[in-house]
Amino acid sequence: MLEQGAAQPTTQLGRTGVEVSRLCLGTMMFGDWGNKDHEDSVRVIRRAIDAGINFIDSADIYAYGESEEIVGRAVAEHGNREDLVIATKFFNGMKQQPNYRGGSRHWIMRAVEDSLRRLRTDYIDLYQMHRPDEHTDIDETLGALDDLVRQGKVRYIGSSTFQPSQVVEAQWAARQHHTARFVTEQPPYSLLARGVEADLLPTTHRHAMGTLVWSPLAGGWLSGQYRKGQDLPATRRGSDKEPFDLTNPVTAAKFDAADALGALADDLGVPLAQLALAFVLRHPAVTSAIIGPRTMTQLESLLGAASLELDDATLDRIDEIVPPGTNIDPQDSGFSNYWLSTERRRR
Repeated sequence: MLEQGAAQPTTQLGRTGVEVSRLCLGTMMFGDWGNKDHEDSVRVIRRAIDAGINFIDSADIYAYGESEEIVGRAVAEHGNREDLVIATKFFNGMKQQPNYRGGSRHWIMRAVEDSLRRLRTDYIDLYQMHRPDEHTDIDETLGALDDLVRQGKVRYIGSSTFQPSQVVEAQWAARQHHTARFVTEQPPYSLLARGVEADLLPTTHRHAMGTLVWSPLAGGWLSGQYRKGQDLPATRRGSDKEPFDLTNPVTAAKFDAADALGALADDLGVPLAQLALAFVLRHPAVTSAIIGPRTMTQLESLLGAASLELDDATLDRIDEIVPPGTNIDPQDSGFSNYWLSTERRRR
């Protein structure tokens, strides 16, 4: 039912011709938001590189620049920048004052210089818009990013957590105005949050975009710790640390699914986290899965996932637990549709 190899496999990043590892090292947990020990964080990054991961994803907002600084140090110590594909993101507010966020030319030109400095590099392989900006015309954003590509400061551009219609709009705008186009999209996707299978993944596939999926372990739900008959966390992972409450129907449904998927992983003789990663990588539209280890132990436990092959029988069993194209928790879509807010609907 399963086969596991030793090498870290790679694939093309959309239609760019660039080869990237199927596991992408996410760095949100390096710095004040996770592992505060810079030395240890650098060791984890170096180990990932030594294990064959050549794709590293960060963002300026991660620990407000601290994560990028740690990545920059690790890459400098690695010594061969050209071996790596380094991605980072802009959009979220870096200060409380106006104009330190968003998709405007004003902010992008400042944000990229800050990221280049922190990353200790003179170019960014993949510069991504972290979220869509309702206040800025996509033409302005693409025009500014196109200038950065022409200047050599950025090689490719991408989007993150765009809705399918926004992906299409950005592709159309780039074609209409002859600017660089988003070559990647970064949506949430996991065994518990399969909603992107319905429209987003077919859309990125149709536009020959690379797709880098975040939260493939569903915020820790698929780490293996949510099982019946064992001690459960007191809170659910999140910015507000919600109580773990099985009287909540959504929480109970996710727990039941996580436990059933854990039992399936047990039957197959693999860790649930590796099964979860292998599942998202199995989708033909997915390029890489972003893993976000905080420690060396967590990294080591995930390294074999990209070489794990799932057969049809296993996929059928997964579909029985969580039907294709569905999110057990609607909030796991990652999309915040501001047009559904009360003030927008009632003016």
